[in-house]
Amino acid sequence: MGATSARAGTFRIAKRLDEVGFSDIVVIRNKVMELRAAGQTVHAFHGGEPFFETPEVIKQALFTAAEENKTRYAPSSGIAPLRTALVEKLRERNRMPVTADQVIVTVGGAHALYCAFQAVLDPGSDCLLFSPYWTPIADMIRGTQARPVFVPTAAARRSGITATLEQLTTPETRAIYYNTPQNPSGVVFTRAEAEEVADFAKRHDLVVISDEAYEDLVYDGEHVSIASLPGMAERTISTYTFSKSYAMTGWRIGYAVAQEPFMTAMRKLVLYSTNGVATMVQWAALDALQLTAELRQKRLAEYRERRDVLVNGLNEIGFQCELPAGAFYAFPSVVKLSGDSRKAAALLLDKLHVATIPGAVFGSQGEGHVRFSYSTSMAAIQQGLDALRRLT
Repeated sequence: MGATSARAGTFRIAKRLDEVGFSDIVVIRNKVMELRAAGQTVHAFHGGEPFFETPEVIKQALFTAAEENKTRYAPSSGIAPLRTALVEKLRERNRMPVTADQVIVTVGGAHALYCAFQAVLDPGSDCLLFSPYWTPIADMIRGTQARPVFVPTAAARRSGITATLEQLTTPETRAIYYNTPQNPSGVVFTRAEAEEVADFAKRHDLVVISDEAYEDLVYDGEHVSIASLPGMAERTISTYTFSKSYAMTGWRIGYAVAQEPFMTAMRKLVLYSTNGVATMVQWAALDALQLTAELRQKRLAEYRERRDVLVNGLNEIGFQCELPAGAFYAFPSVVKLSGDSRKAAALLLDKLHVATIPGAVFGSQGEGHVRFSYSTSMAAIQQGLDALRRLT
């Protein structure tokens, strides 16, 4: 027997990764690239990136930092000026009276979430997870050898969040993953709903892991940071990203907010996973925080216009779609094509070259839907709708 065959029979990956998979989204991206490489036009609604480019002032700040030789190791928790600026932002916009030692800079919001789950969950723990959910979350939970327990968001909002959570809570329940605005549905939890989740967490002594990636994209209602509610700061790890608000997806920078003992755990996890974020990127993020509220409002208005055009068009075509209150996704029903969202998405891509994400990848509560991103140009939205009209 050769050495390669012997290794194949002997070596194995860590068992905690046995239930951790890869996203179907990668398969769709590859198919889109194949079509484009063959010279085909693809109406791309599958992405999750802002439609605008990183603002010039942020790019210039990166160049300036490099020219000023701000290129050496930074503290693994983040440079002091950035953490101080984040404290000001969190106090002003999130109503969270935090201190600099309660803020840590991470390699994107996903890294913040990964570290939060690792800091809180033990093997055998249960984590309540509002569903449909951003695809990697369940696998992040499984990667700790804990169990994701799916809370159907729509049903919970109809029947009562507290009653639904009570039905799904077990003696092993340790945490709640709480995302608002939600990806993929665009749901924005109200203040009353946030208070209900907070009261439940306090009564059951649970930790809340709050994902606020789309905090600046709320069209209807308000964004409420659950850690700002009474008694919640000490039991919440709040996570944020520069990706969506500032079009910095490829820059890989986010941050988390937590009190002890969670912050010490987060510092350990950041130190031994990445040892921090690239120094120049942190200086650029500092300048991003100086961008005005007027610019954020302008972007929000542009997203709202795109949302309305896409959702109205989808409904006219016959894809029943609720108006999302936040984020930049529409989540229409596609049961007129197929009850299997993967088949529906494949039909749209193969027949019309309209790229979407099947709802099933966001959990069983997403089945029967596909996700459209309206974070693209108005012309691209209109062209995509024109392609969809060929179905009727």
